[in-house]
Amino acid sequence: MVRKPATPKAPTPVDVTPEPVADEAQVMKKPDLLDKVVARTNLKKRDVKPAVEAAFAVIREALQDGSELSLPPLGKVRLVKSKPLDGGAEVMTLKLRTAKHAAAAVSMNDDDA
Repeated sequence: MVRKPATPKAPTPVDVTPEPVADEAQVMKKPDLLDKVVARTNLKKRDVKPAVEAAFAVIREALQDGSELSLPPLGKVRLVKSKPLDGGAEVMTLKLRTAKHAAAAVSMNDDDA
């Protein structure tokens, strides 16, 4: 009996399209935050922007000074460590502790919006 030579099988095509990432983090930038604050407060953007920027500056300065901040409903924030970078920038590692009921309150507020 004579065997026929085996013909090579063509490779099965593989789908190389990337799968969508379900838990991809969304980044909220300052303009988005300002728009949300405007929507919640019914104030004008020109009135909200300086207040939000001042609040960020006060929070940054307090953390740099080593203060622990208690900011309900956000939670308690404290500086764990900091590292200066080139050009005057700084990396700050923060610890944020939220209250037990804070997650439920946030989800309820998001449903209202």
